[in-house]
Amino acid sequence: IMLLTDPEVESSLLISSDEGATYQKYRLNFYILSLLFHPEQEDWILAYGHDQKLYSSVEFGRRWQLVHERLSISILLLSIFNLTVYLEIQYALCLVVVAEALYVTCKLQNCTEANKGKPFPGYIDPNSLVVQDEYVFVQVSTGGRPIYYVSSRRDVFTPMKLPKYTLPKDLHVISTDENRVVAAVQEWNQNDTCNLYVSEAGGIYYTLALENVMSSMGPEGNVMIDLYEVAGIKGMFLANKKLNNEVKTYITYNKGRDWRLLQAPSADLRENRIHCMLVSGLRGLSGIEKRQHYQLSICFGKHDCNCSAPLSIGSIGAELTSSNVSMFITSDAGNTWRQIFDEEYSVLYLDQGGALVAIRHTPLPIRHLWLSFDEGRVWNKYSFTSSPLFVDGVLGEPGEETLIMTIFGHVSHRSEWQLVKIDFRSIFNRRCIESDYVPWDLHDQGERCLMGVRRVYRKLKPIARCVMGKTYSVTMISEPCDCTESDFECDYGFERRADGKCTPAFWFLPSSMSRTCTTEHTYLNSTGYRKVVSNNCTGGVIEQYTARRHLCPSQAPRGLHLVTSEGKLTATIASNVTFLVFLEEGDGSKTSITVDFGDGNAFTYSNVSSIEDGIKHIYKNVGIYRVSATAENSLGSETVLLFLHITCQLESIHLSTPFVAVKNKEVNLTVVLSPSQVGTVTYIWWFGNNSEPVITLEGSVAFTFSREGISIVTVQVSAGNTILQDRKTIAVHEYFRSHLLAFSSNLDDHNPDVAEWRLDVSRVIKTSMVQATGVNPEQLLVTVLPGLPTAAEFFLLSDKQLTEGKPDKTLSELVLSALNQNLVQFTLRPGVQITVYAAHLSAAPLVDTSENHSGSAMLMLLSVVVVGLAVFLIYKFKRKIPGLHVYAAMQDEKEQEMIQSPVSPTDSTPSCSSQRELLTSLEPLDTEPNTQTIGEYYTSLFSLQSLM
Repeated sequence: IMLLTDPEVESSLLISSDEGATYQKYRLNFYILSLLFHPEQEDWILAYGHDQKLYSSVEFGRRWQLVHERLSISILLLSIFNLTVYLEIQYALCLVVVAEALYVTCKLQNCTEANKGKPFPGYIDPNSLVVQDEYVFVQVSTGGRPIYYVSSRRDVFTPMKLPKYTLPKDLHVISTDENRVVAAVQEWNQNDTCNLYVSEAGGIYYTLALENVMSSMGPEGNVMIDLYEVAGIKGMFLANKKLNNEVKTYITYNKGRDWRLLQAPSADLRENRIHCMLVSGLRGLSGIEKRQHYQLSICFGKHDCNCSAPLSIGSIGAELTSSNVSMFITSDAGNTWRQIFDEEYSVLYLDQGGALVAIRHTPLPIRHLWLSFDEGRVWNKYSFTSSPLFVDGVLGEPGEETLIMTIFGHVSHRSEWQLVKIDFRSIFNRRCIESDYVPWDLHDQGERCLMGVRRVYRKLKPIARCVMGKTYSVTMISEPCDCTESDFECDYGFERRADGKCTPAFWFLPSSMSRTCTTEHTYLNSTGYRKVVSNNCTGGVIEQYTARRHLCPSQAPRGLHLVTSEGKLTATIASNVTFLVFLEEGDGSKTSITVDFGDGNAFTYSNVSSIEDGIKHIYKNVGIYRVSATAENSLGSETVLLFLHITCQLESIHLSTPFVAVKNKEVNLTVVLSPSQVGTVTYIWWFGNNSEPVITLEGSVAFTFSREGISIVTVQVSAGNTILQDRKTIAVHEYFRSHLLAFSSNLDDHNPDVAEWRLDVSRVIKTSMVQATGVNPEQLLVTVLPGLPTAAEFFLLSDKQLTEGKPDKTLSELVLSALNQNLVQFTLRPGVQITVYAAHLSAAPLVDTSENHSGSAMLMLLSVVVVGLAVFLIYKFKRKIPGLHVYAAMQDEKEQEMIQSPVSPTDSTPSCSSQRELLTSLEPLDTEPNTQTIGEYYTSLFSLQSLM
């Protein structure tokens, strides 16, 4: 016995090995959120903690081992396969845009990072892992459509082959018994129904078994399928099918190969004749929830038992409602049915079906139950409690041979649960003997060869009241039958026509089944039929319907496929990319494969089978690569292409804009990426209050602001799964004058070159200039430019009431005078005094944006040309003139940036690391091209515009 303490008090386990007489406490260093016990090894436990860590114990919680950290569990399974115990988990990776999951396996006894396996090579959809018997299922969504993969006996994962145009919206694994998968698929044109498909032993190839089976959403969000597998009879299913807007119940005895309508009882409970051909909306005994259509569930265990007497709940008529529910029983495995109650009851089997116990399913308190020893023909009433009890549920002891049951409920709505344990052993007075049994043939409307076997059972006589016990065996005779056409179902790609023959579907080419020739010299040529899995017939027509082995035809390669293991067309730089190559037709052992990775590397493999595990390659540079695979043999060749995007993680972006723009004049806006090469990038621009963005593939855009005032420009950069954003504010005016500012050299030592610091320093400079000159603060704008050495620019805006909208030259002269006299200063920190100067980098110190130019402007233009020539000569002779060399360097850097040509296909695109090395090598220069160049380039552009 294990008890878990209250986590608010302490984290401990109390364990008893003497049926609760004594307990020993074991303290834990984590808080348990959930526990999972192994279905067979009772000492093996998994625990998931609040700290998102997974722990395992093989000593019933006395010692724990950490299995995995940072685990967001959606599915956790323990399974045994080939005597090896596997811990099979799915854990989610929380990414920026989507949540993806990995499927990981490891041995429970030694689950370390080193020995963890990753059977499925890529990511899977969260919550899609299903491990059942010998099969493992996962789902991967590609292009909005799900692709389902299956692994049989822990072999490689293969896409599940449903008929070509099934196009599933959802898929549920119903059964994996006896090496066969039964799946319910909701197709693209279905809402409240689904289709049943059955597979061969590998779980790969599926054919249609039954259409339009009813399905609904359960109370906890789970999908419920109206399908009932009778566990005591191999191959027997019941299903509710929607037919002409009515729900009909169908039955099959050969795992869905043939279905027929369920025969209705000949009379009701009061012996009134029923003129009806079917029972509508039949459901299994154990389902008791109220809904229009009921799930048919197992009524007895997985072993042979009294299979002649399943119970179901249903109604006779066109539909099933909660008001007309009745109880039915069959004594001959579903061939005929009898009504036993006209209300809903909970029924338990005792002694392998030798006795039946029924309790009325009602919201009212009850104190009686009914017992039958003759398969429900006669019911005896017994009292199980002295005071009426609101029954909440009925439990049977484990095992079909049980004679003990438990009823739990409450006396009143305010009382606690009451448990009533009932032992029926006193009712039976002896052990059954051979004369108490009669033989019974399992049959389907008289056909006694079911699933290729004729079975004769024995069951108790109706008058016998004895205990069969655990040693009782229900099967007397089991002998194989000769194979007939009914023992075979249609193979993959074939459909059953009205005459019962299996013919190829319109989309299927039977010759394509020779694709197995890619790895073998022979292949199985289907006859259109395949033997129903677990069918044990022999002889008869088996040779006629069984697939025949043929020599592989000599043919050129056809149907070549090239994909990445994760099914994606993008990968990150320096990561291992695994390419998978498939060949549908052609002798794979004689077909060579050449894979060209598109980066100058190519490899040739002698045959297809040598690369079944994929081809790994690492790309060192960012770019779009043309990957090709060519299959070639003596008869021909085929080539397939894949364009792979290699990207680098985008770390940061910087939107470079002028601080002030001229109204109705085009302005260039530029985004600088870090690193500069990250692959395919999309830019989304938002201007002011515009509701629609401008989308470009280039990092720069030209825009004209038509209104004066403050405009906000936002740019979003999308690269892979990363989206980054930057925003700038631009002051738009019709006229303004501007000039660059310089600072005393000690400011550079305190410049961290971050946007917030520049905003604060700009504000301090503006305050100091207003104090020194008396300028109206609304007419002055100051911005500190990015980069080193530190530079800034101030803008004088016009006062339209005084100057008719044109800049005030007297005011600008006043500001320049204060700057030249070192009157503009501010304290950066105690002991650090900064002086602001007017930078002498241009012959035209103030930029005038007015359109009317006088003769002096022409003189200024000539002076610009003269100074330009002087700068050129000085630069050629490497003269060191303060200030001038900075401007020249900036112009040179900008020119390089504007005329740089795209990388040719033969050139290597720089990698993430090379981009960082390039930036590092530029640090000793006087100017940083990614920042200051851009801001000052706009200043020089304004100068030329104003003087032309």
